[in-house]
Amino acid sequence: MNRVIALGFFDGVHLGHGALLSRTAQLARASGRSAAALTFDRSPGKDNCLLTSVDDRIRLIRGLYGVDEVFVLPFTDELRHERWTDFAESLVCDYGAAHLVCGYDYRFGFRGEGDAEKLSAWCAERGLGCDVIEKLTMDGITVSSTFLKTLVKAGDTEAAIRFYGHPHTLSGVVRPGRHLGHTLGFPTANLLPEPEILLPARGVYAVRGIAAGQSWTGVCNVGTRPTVGGHRQTVETWLSGFEGDLYGRELTVEFYRYLRPEHKYPSLEALKEEIFRNQREATEYFKHFQSN
Repeated sequence: MNRVIALGFFDGVHLGHGALLSRTAQLARASGRSAAALTFDRSPGKDNCLLTSVDDRIRLIRGLYGVDEVFVLPFTDELRHERWTDFAESLVCDYGAAHLVCGYDYRFGFRGEGDAEKLSAWCAERGLGCDVIEKLTMDGITVSSTFLKTLVKAGDTEAAIRFYGHPHTLSGVVRPGRHLGHTLGFPTANLLPEPEILLPARGVYAVRGIAAGQSWTGVCNVGTRPTVGGHRQTVETWLSGFEGDLYGRELTVEFYRYLRPEHKYPSLEALKEEIFRNQREATEYFKHFQSN
């Protein structure tokens, strides 16, 4: 048994999750064990609208909290109907858990019959460690994925940063578009997010784009591009100062500030003027953000 394992779905990897993951890493370092987290490939609950993809969850868990390993279990019908005691046994037998860490509201097993209290007692009977992390509140609000979804849906990405502890994140492979932005002087990188991933409210945002270990500031439009007769929801990012080709490469977009709603402009020239104004506004925002 050589792992301290954090248990949860960790959608969004917010500060509440961070308290749990930080404790896991702390216990692992103190005992000379590996810090691990166990999550699922899809939501174990009824809400299939997610803040983060599996890949983003893994990246945030490891990058922000020093967790060595992230195990992603397929949430199959068999797992859904597994008894909570069998699931707990698998943590020891299959994953080498010596110590478990979960949140106060953690539920698992068939019909959610397992909970933090039962897990703690089960571990004590077997000489295993178990920490239960209490809820985290900020400004009287419980930090939760549910609350963060309300902020993201409203486009309040600045408030979301406070509760996440990091910007709202969206990653994907850059796809070819209509090349209209390139023609107008602001070439965009187009993402087609997975359908279950929650997008911020339609509009233009100050963002940071990250690809191949490099980052650029820029602006991102989330919407349907009504000025050019678009109908399908898209995510288009213009990265200031980037030169090259991102097609087929992985791009992570971090959302910082909502700049304006999406509009239908009377002409492409009017759209171009507004996009360049937004770019200048984003540049000024990041100057101030970095100075703080």
